[in-house]
Amino acid sequence: MAVDRSRLARDNRQICIQMERMANYYLAASDVTGVQAQMLLYILRHSETGVSVTDLHQISGYSKATISNLVKRLREKGYIRVEACEEDDRRRLLFSTEKGRRIQALLAASIREVENSLYRGLSAEELSTLDQLQKRMLQNLIMFQTQSHKEASAT
Repeated sequence: MAVDRSRLARDNRQICIQMERMANYYLAASDVTGVQAQMLLYILRHSETGVSVTDLHQISGYSKATISNLVKRLREKGYIRVEACEEDDRRRLLFSTEKGRRIQALLAASIREVENSLYRGLSAEELSTLDQLQKRMLQNLIMFQTQSHKEASAT
C-alpha cells in the first residue's frame, strides 16, 4: 500500500496545532501560551548566562519577528527582563524574573503533560525510530534551505 505523503505532511501540521491547543488548555490558568511557555522555560534553563533573541530564533525555528513579539509579551507580563550584554552593547540578553521562576514548575508540568499525551502508547523503540526519522527530515529541510541560500547569493 502506497503512503500518502501529502497526508503525512498535513498530519504533521495537525500534530503541531493540536499540541499547541493542548498546551494552551493546560496553561489556561496562567497568562502564558504554549509557545511562550517553551521560550520562557528555555530562558529559565539558561538564566545564568542569559539568552538572546537570536538564540531563541535558532533553537525554535520561529522568525525573529515572532520571537521579538513573544519576548515583548513575556516582558509585559513581568516574566523576563532584558539587559545589555557586557561584551556587546548592541546585543540584549533575556533573563527570567522572580515571577517567571515562580511559574516554572507549572510550565514544565504542562509541557510534560502534552508530551505524555502525544507519545502515549509508543514503545521506546518506536520513539527512537520516530526521533531518527524526524532528525532526517529536518536535515533534508536544512539542506534545502542551505542550498537555496547559496543559489540566492550566487545570483
